[in-house]
Amino acid sequence: MVVVLKVNGVSSHVYMPGASDLNDTEKGRVAPFFSNVDKDIFVLVNLPEVIKGTLFSRYSRSDKSARRLLLDEFLQNKDISDLIGGSSNPSSALNVGRAEDFYQRILVGYGDDSVAELAGAHIACENVSSLAADYLTDSRIGISPLEKSARYVLFDKKTDGKYLWYAEPRIMGSKYGERYAALMDSLFSTYSEWLPVVMQYIRDVSPKSTDTSERAYESATRAKACDVLKNILPASRLTNVGIFGNGRALEYLLTKLHSSGLAEVRSIADEMHVELAKVIPAFVKRAEANPYLLSVNKSILEFAAKIKPDYSSRETYVRLADYDKNAEQKVIASMLYPHASIGMAALIDKASNMGAEERQAIVDAYLAGRRHRRDRPGRALEHSFYTFEICANYGMFRDLHRHRIMTQEHQRLTAHLGFDMPVELMEMGLSEDFKNLLSEAKSLFSEMEPEMPYEAQYCVPRAFRMRWYMKLNLREIYHLTELRSSKQGHPDYRKLAQEMKRLVAEVHPSLTGNMFVDMNDYALPRLESEKRIDYKLSLLEKKENREANK
Repeated sequence: MVVVLKVNGVSSHVYMPGASDLNDTEKGRVAPFFSNVDKDIFVLVNLPEVIKGTLFSRYSRSDKSARRLLLDEFLQNKDISDLIGGSSNPSSALNVGRAEDFYQRILVGYGDDSVAELAGAHIACENVSSLAADYLTDSRIGISPLEKSARYVLFDKKTDGKYLWYAEPRIMGSKYGERYAALMDSLFSTYSEWLPVVMQYIRDVSPKSTDTSERAYESATRAKACDVLKNILPASRLTNVGIFGNGRALEYLLTKLHSSGLAEVRSIADEMHVELAKVIPAFVKRAEANPYLLSVNKSILEFAAKIKPDYSSRETYVRLADYDKNAEQKVIASMLYPHASIGMAALIDKASNMGAEERQAIVDAYLAGRRHRRDRPGRALEHSFYTFEICANYGMFRDLHRHRIMTQEHQRLTAHLGFDMPVELMEMGLSEDFKNLLSEAKSLFSEMEPEMPYEAQYCVPRAFRMRWYMKLNLREIYHLTELRSSKQGHPDYRKLAQEMKRLVAEVHPSLTGNMFVDMNDYALPRLESEKRIDYKLSLLEKKENREANK
């Protein structure tokens, strides 16, 4: 992508890396499988669903573009190439025109928007900012996004002499343009300079044990170094997002993106709209900026502007802002309901009159048989709701934002609530340099904010704190806290998950005794997972050897 900027009346071109990493021959090979070969927004076509899913899964842990990945790692594999059918005659090619006619007949015959859920699309959005990615991944139902991971992908290299940050046109054309560019380069160059130093430090303080392979150890220490440093990266960091969604969900996503206050997000919506119209035109043709969303955002902002901001609290916290005082009775009644022969109101009344021992016995009968976190508790736990307010670094928000079975809203990203300092940087004597770097970011943000509050967010590193809330039921709390406290998790969100469990246990101890929340700390969180990967790889190797010897 090339963005044309005008600074002091002079036009200049800023290169955004995209499909140009393929030569003409390579473009020809991948052309049958993408809606275009020369743009950053495109749709996967003519590919079996299993290949699409696998490609996007690999995409999230690679610094390659989706087209390059397909070319290098999929088309080179004969089995996969045969499954696809070859670039010259794709076996699963879709006659879009006939399919479109079919769906149009159904829409006319039944007039039900839910028909749009019968069709879906995989769409890739490359070289979008982290800030824009938050908008792309904000949907709860019908959308499955997967973003390039800052834990597994390094951001220490330049592409065509430029670090991977978004040159926001309004900023670059303003009096802040040069300072913004200098700050972005400084953040990325610091990340690049510190990465090998931090990696060596981690290896020094956590030496490899004899039962650990070099591959597992290298992967674990690299992930740990990325965990330490990724919060230096700003909201302008360029990333890739792969999205699968049904037609109905994609239409609403486009509507929200078209109505955004960020120009980048609206531009992404325009490009997505063009590409999706090539494969599911009937389902996205109504997507446009929504007057209601635009007006309500403007109106509520005017009311909010009258409320004086409060940035006095400069600490990371998790607070239980609200919860259901009668949760236990409702949950127990719901546990009994599928097996009883009386109504819900009567069951709640009976649960209210039970003694503590009888209540606990019912809860244990429902939950005690769980062996591990993958034994999902049932829907009875959905009858108890909790609202948490969280003030934590932007990086942590981005990790937890992916949980969608809840109500989650966040305030605008700022530099006014302080930042989190990685303990490893303190131990290495780099804390002052880190503070100075973030102080520069805060200074620029504070100057830009009154004039361009949306765009100023781009210059905020992930280490700065922001506020958001989560309202979720107990069943989702089980899922979130058990998953995010697991050994391989990032230390930041592990602590948050542990604190959420502790707060719920304070008010409803009878409902939390069977949670698999890991309350320990670990030096190399990814190591055990990497050891399990080693074990699985050894099993695959043995299987391949047996088959080769037949």
